[in-house]
Amino acid sequence: MLTENVQTKKSASFAQSLQKVLRENIRDYGMFIALFVIMLIFAFTTGGVFLSSRNLSNLLNQTGYIAVLAIGMTLVIVIRHIDLSVGFLAGFMGAVAAIALVQWGLPTIVVVPMVLLLGLLAGLITAFPVAQLGIPSFVASLAGWLIYRGLLQLVTEGTGTIIIPNQSFNAIGNGFIPDLPGLTWLFPGMHKLTLLLGILAVVLFVLNEINARRRKLAYGFEVLPMEIFLLKLGFIALLVGGITWVLAGYNGLSWTVVIVLTVLGIYHFVTAQTVLGRHIYAVGGNPEAAELSGISVKRIVFIVFGSMGMLSALSGILFASRLQSATTTAGTLFELDAIAAAYVGGVSAAGGVGRVTGSLIGALVMTSLTSGMNLMGVGIAYQYIVRGIVLAAAVIFDVSTRRAAR
Repeated sequence: MLTENVQTKKSASFAQSLQKVLRENIRDYGMFIALFVIMLIFAFTTGGVFLSSRNLSNLLNQTGYIAVLAIGMTLVIVIRHIDLSVGFLAGFMGAVAAIALVQWGLPTIVVVPMVLLLGLLAGLITAFPVAQLGIPSFVASLAGWLIYRGLLQLVTEGTGTIIIPNQSFNAIGNGFIPDLPGLTWLFPGMHKLTLLLGILAVVLFVLNEINARRRKLAYGFEVLPMEIFLLKLGFIALLVGGITWVLAGYNGLSWTVVIVLTVLGIYHFVTAQTVLGRHIYAVGGNPEAAELSGISVKRIVFIVFGSMGMLSALSGILFASRLQSATTTAGTLFELDAIAAAYVGGVSAAGGVGRVTGSLIGALVMTSLTSGMNLMGVGIAYQYIVRGIVLAAAVIFDVSTRRAAR
């Protein structure tokens, strides 16, 4: 009887701790829960097709060009600005890459960094009227939207769609990482290198979380209760392991996924571990106070918009590579998808709040909705309605949680 009472108290304590953690960190965990629920629903409604190796691989590749835009857009919104030019800038940069490859005969190793530098320059040009002249970013980027749309049509009006026959360039959006030679006896039919990278990712994640917990305890910071901490580690390890296993059953990790994860890792490190990252969030939290504390707000605006332009160019490369061509309509509505992904991923419209990791989850949520509804045969009109409802719910959620925090 005494044992049962102890177990009952432990269960009640665990439930209370879990409820408290979820309530206090709802902004961080809400998007993960939403993605999990969406995938679970589509897994049942499509008879498991949604979570098949082929569909999951295609889903991640389709998310790539929006995810890199969403990462940059998150930082733009964090500093209380917006960039509407990124869609057609991506389309135009994709067309420039196609022209450089097909008409100028340049190799991929030259074209990719060249286009990224051009994107960086374009982002700095957008930042100039915002930072130096005080023009609202909505107006400045809308001008860029019109200019890049015109430039895209201008460079493609003579040839129309530009077919890209370059195999190395097309592998960026369609290729997969090579497998380990030999070892055919180990997990037959599975991509061994993908499995190895998945195991390595789980191990590094667990070690990083344990070390972070120890550092917080050493400085007297509050940490998750041990049982909740172990539950978090187990859930994420199971999620990463499951996705890795599914992808290994098809062709393994694609180069698109590798590029997106690399960009995500770099930006997460910069925003979470560097002085520049702290300055970006300080400017977003209170630009006037940041300026008074010695932070150059203009410099931060140039850096963030320049970064956004470079990621737009990368998005254009990924999209053109995936289609193996550059079209006159490339980039249409990309900016809206990126903004939606950023908001769904937890960025605050008030500025100063938002993580680049959340933008990736937001991009996956929006792409999963499209993919799942396509598999269910839902009409495009209803798809737009559902995605609009999800975006509105994300913004309402942001406003309500900020009010509750006050």
